[in-house]
Amino acid sequence: MGLMMSPVARKSVSVLCGSRLGSDPAYAEAARSLGAALAQADLRLLYGAGDGGLAAAVARAVADAGGQALGAIPAHLVARDGGGDHEGELVVTETMHERKKLLFMNADAIVVLPGGAGTLDQLLEVLTWRQLGLHRKPVYLLNVAGYWDPLLALLDHVVARAFADPSFVQLIEVHDAVDALVDRVSARLYRRTLDGS
Repeated sequence: MGLMMSPVARKSVSVLCGSRLGSDPAYAEAARSLGAALAQADLRLLYGAGDGGLAAAVARAVADAGGQALGAIPAHLVARDGGGDHEGELVVTETMHERKKLLFMNADAIVVLPGGAGTLDQLLEVLTWRQLGLHRKPVYLLNVAGYWDPLLALLDHVVARAFADPSFVQLIEVHDAVDALVDRVSARLYRRTLDGS
């Protein structure tokens, strides 16, 4: 009788991005492409549930491609917006902090699309935690149409002025294309499944 292989649990990717679509149609196009690619790679989407913006675009694309999504939304936004339409499972948290924690703790990797203050807040928090050795989850930046160029220049400036070690900027892996990013995420998560790293 042969050995039974236990199925590999589906990996989850937390996508941090704007609750608005932004000024360039390329942002929404990248969000939709990312959603479709995550579903095709059998990666579950974790996102800040909302019925608009890039977050909704990613989630709808995941659903349209037959993938799985889990959205998290704080109760005050449900009360303010009436809940809206959401793709996949929905978890209502008491606070924004609990929402962020849920999206981070259940993720195997973090992917960042264009976004505003909330996206920056979450990105810098996960980078700070990684710098402090509190996690080893990979962080990927999708630099759509050069959107993140000013941030990358600022991080280089922080290092140049000795407020962070040069290794800090290496905590982010930057990609310009969705396919290359998702291929990289899939390969890394698959490798981590096999060797436990």
